[in-house]
Amino acid sequence: MATQMEHARNGIITDAMRVVAEAEHQDAESIRERVARGVIAIPANVNHKNLRFGGVGEGLRVKVNANIGTSSTFPDIEPELLKLDEAVRCGADAVMDLSTGNHIDESRRAIIGHSPVMVGTVPIYEATVEAIKRHGAVVDMTVEDLLSTIEKQAKDGADFMTLHCGLTRNAIERLRKEGRVMDVVSRGGSFLTGWMLHNDKENPLYEHYDELLDICAKYDVTISLGDGLRPGCLADATDQGQISELLNLGELTLRAWDRGVQVMVEGPGHMPFDQIAANMKLEKQLCHGAPFYVLGPLVTDIAPGYDHITAAIGGTMAAVSGADFLCYVTPAEHLALPTIEDVHDGVMASRIAAHAADIVKGIPGAKEQDLAMGKARKILDWEAQMKLAIDPEYAKKKRGARNPEDEGACSMCGDYCAVEIVNQYMKK
Repeated sequence: MATQMEHARNGIITDAMRVVAEAEHQDAESIRERVARGVIAIPANVNHKNLRFGGVGEGLRVKVNANIGTSSTFPDIEPELLKLDEAVRCGADAVMDLSTGNHIDESRRAIIGHSPVMVGTVPIYEATVEAIKRHGAVVDMTVEDLLSTIEKQAKDGADFMTLHCGLTRNAIERLRKEGRVMDVVSRGGSFLTGWMLHNDKENPLYEHYDELLDICAKYDVTISLGDGLRPGCLADATDQGQISELLNLGELTLRAWDRGVQVMVEGPGHMPFDQIAANMKLEKQLCHGAPFYVLGPLVTDIAPGYDHITAAIGGTMAAVSGADFLCYVTPAEHLALPTIEDVHDGVMASRIAAHAADIVKGIPGAKEQDLAMGKARKILDWEAQMKLAIDPEYAKKKRGARNPEDEGACSMCGDYCAVEIVNQYMKK
């Protein structure tokens, strides 16, 4: 079965491409051409049956992902399905299942079966948990353990997979020589780093990359090339470890495209605000325009409890400068497994960041939304304002709590509303 990229290269406009074109108010042939070049990815596993197609990449609306999944402390899948529903209701374009609790297979299948949006996974998590059960330690995980987990998750319908294929021994050595404050903060990156250092062997995801491509091509899984050496604090940003891994990801992108496999590239992480634009442009250059998927970036390390805001600040700059896909950060980041309320706040913060970038990037319809809100505010049309709000229910709740029901202005200005005053005299 051909992948979306292979169809595109053969001049075929698929149903998925048509859906993306309609959603993005663009021409289907233009979408096909960019899928063929790899600068747009449409993550759509052939086994994800209830999927609502979405595209990520050049010229498209900036997308938002929400992370969900069980942990060893909270292994119940039902709360995660409620978080999935909340994320989708809030406008998330994708979710990632990061489950590490009991019954990982069941959790993943439930999430994929329940999700109308694309679902991502991180196979190294399950492979690690199973290796500990089977062999007693992460470092005893075998190549077969890892490849079989990837095949199983692909067969289950994962639309994209984070695979830390660019985390090589050379990249780790560069990190060690330069030194870091926080070393490796990626969970998948830490598992593979420990495995490589203990076994004195190369990363199996790098060495067996062609076998991974065979699996991904079979099910049309988009590879999300993970950044195992992403900076975990500002002091570690844009160092030799991060950049050497990025160079590897550029090479691996071309190898995937040669096989007809779609690619996204993942990026930082914690990063000072003035380094974000340069990092985005560097990724686009080194990775040949592949869609860029970033966590944040978080622009300060000192805001636990408010990191959804920290990430939104960085996310807008990242998206304006070339990032295509924002992974949300919730208020619980660095603190705890997020609640359903944290999921809501994280998705909304990232959607605001994404929309702010869409305006600057000239995405069809973005600027028009804000113009409509401006016109509604001019005439104090509260019903229209609520409909246009990115979070209508929250806006209604705020207005209803602090304003008389029949009040034309808002209680911030009351009788001294600038809009009412100017409207009164502009009509004369």
